[in-house]
Amino acid sequence: MSRDHVRSAERADGTAPAGAPTETPFLELLARGAPVDAYEQPVLLARAEGRPDKTVVALEHAKLLALRVRAELEGRRRREAELSALFETAHDLAGLRDLDSVLRAIVQRARSLLGTDVAYLSLNDPTRGDTYMRVTEGSVAARFQQLRLGMGEGLGGLVAQTARPYVTDDYFKDDRFQHTHAIDAGVRDEGLVAILGVPLMLGHHVIGVLFAADRRARVFEREQIALLGSFAALAAAAIDTANLLTETRSALAGLERANEIIRDRSGVIERASDVHDRLTELVLRGGGVHDVAAAVSQVLDGTVEFTEAADTPQRPLETSRAEGHAVRHKDDWIAAVAAGGELLGALVLRGHPGLDPVDQLTLERAAMVTSLLLLARRSAADAEQRVRGELLDDLLDARDRDPRLLRERAARLHADLDATHVVLAARLDGPAADAEQEADARRRLWSAASHLAATRHGLAAARDGGTVLLLPLRTGDTATALARRTARDLGTAVHEAVTVGASAPVRDLAAHPDAVAAAYQEGRRCLEALRLLGRAGDGAAAQDFGFLGLLLAGDRDVAGFVDRTIGRVVAYDERRGTDLVRTLDAYFTCGMSPARTKDELHVHVNTVAQRLERVGRLLGDDWHSPARALEIQLALRLHRLSAAEQR
Repeated sequence: MSRDHVRSAERADGTAPAGAPTETPFLELLARGAPVDAYEQPVLLARAEGRPDKTVVALEHAKLLALRVRAELEGRRRREAELSALFETAHDLAGLRDLDSVLRAIVQRARSLLGTDVAYLSLNDPTRGDTYMRVTEGSVAARFQQLRLGMGEGLGGLVAQTARPYVTDDYFKDDRFQHTHAIDAGVRDEGLVAILGVPLMLGHHVIGVLFAADRRARVFEREQIALLGSFAALAAAAIDTANLLTETRSALAGLERANEIIRDRSGVIERASDVHDRLTELVLRGGGVHDVAAAVSQVLDGTVEFTEAADTPQRPLETSRAEGHAVRHKDDWIAAVAAGGELLGALVLRGHPGLDPVDQLTLERAAMVTSLLLLARRSAADAEQRVRGELLDDLLDARDRDPRLLRERAARLHADLDATHVVLAARLDGPAADAEQEADARRRLWSAASHLAATRHGLAAARDGGTVLLLPLRTGDTATALARRTARDLGTAVHEAVTVGASAPVRDLAAHPDAVAAAYQEGRRCLEALRLLGRAGDGAAAQDFGFLGLLLAGDRDVAGFVDRTIGRVVAYDERRGTDLVRTLDAYFTCGMSPARTKDELHVHVNTVAQRLERVGRLLGDDWHSPARALEIQLALRLHRLSAAEQR
């Protein structure tokens, strides 16, 4: 290349022409921000042109000064950028809203200013005693992003433990810190070589570590370490500010909750006063258990029900009785209703899992009021049962012969002695382990019978190891149906089989009290017959036993027995003028032989067969079975005797 070409090149590069001061080309290089290697061009050109040594030395000196100025300017620009980044970070910290966003900005700016491949931040976990990755920037390995470092493990663990910055030019060749398989595997996945870590400090306590790392060997300068330390201080301040904000918010939330509690307490006290007034009013005006439940439902803004002890979950019910407090069960609250050691039931608040202590006390007081009402009702019921039993005892023993007094006593118990009644004898049929259990079973039967009698406007009394009931017979009902229904109802109430024998209907008991005793004896005979026939737990009247009913019935209703047994055949003869009764009598007399019967009647055997077929249609297909045949023969003889008496 010719010298003219070199000079032209110098001018194109911004260098001064020959004869210019030695500083001029370097000033021009500084002005346009040329790279470092461009500062060698003026010196090389002067040597190529053969300029004096004095000129070359002056150019060398000017070059060095220019490079120093350039380095100073670069440092100032770098410090300006760092200060700007720190200022922006501090600004972000001042307007902190999201801690993760602030920490992410710190890590991003640290990576940008230090010019590293990766930057990341870890925080200490006091609960587990280690440190974990919180924010990463530039990371590509999932295992690295999920690392947890024990105190003293890896470079970060060493920084967290000693509270001092640490830097390594080559991580895997550095033995100043403890290497572990998990940490080394994560660092290897990320491809990191040079790592710088500085502690995050709150006072004298390390709360985490801020890192900058490269995937190639690198020496971190002191200014870079100081810069990363400044970012670490801002990160620690951000974390501390966020914690303070969290505590402040928690304190404000606590104050708000306290205010809400105070307001709620005021409302609860008013509700407690309201429920006290309502319950007092209920007791004074004779309200019932369900009235109490309804009143408490309104006060507690929920559904409160009274449940029997058997229908209530047993474990919380027993706990409530033992502790004397309402007990939560799933989404319900259960308050035991008890008197002494006896469980009477429970008040259950449905679907109300969150219950204020004062509201809980309200439920418990309502349970106490309920127990008092139940005891009062029981006392009244016991007194009424005794009165009902005394009246029935007087009727059975015929102690009071004055019909007017008997009617008045019955009217006070809502019973009508002028109505048609049935006397029923009831007894338990389950085996008893000992005398105490048997007595308890009898008391339960008497209590159930007394309740049944009270609801049906009748009377009940304990007698002869069982219970006797006097119940009105409704229109269209029968003694048999009433006996079976009573056996079923009493058995359900006492959870044991109860056998019931019923008398025939009796009337006008006030004028004829002796009829009650006779009817009771008939009911007892039916009861014993049921037990002997293996029909325990059933109910029946005398008419249900066929010809045995004649022996069981107190009035020996012969006409009724005949009518129930062969009444259709007798009626058929009377309407049609036939001779079925006589044919049936001859048939049994001749040993149930159609051939001998036709000789006895002097008719054709086909006539006998036709008449017997007609009898079968009237009496049923089983009329010639042994049991039915016996009843029919007895009815035929009684019918014959009755006809003879009428003649």
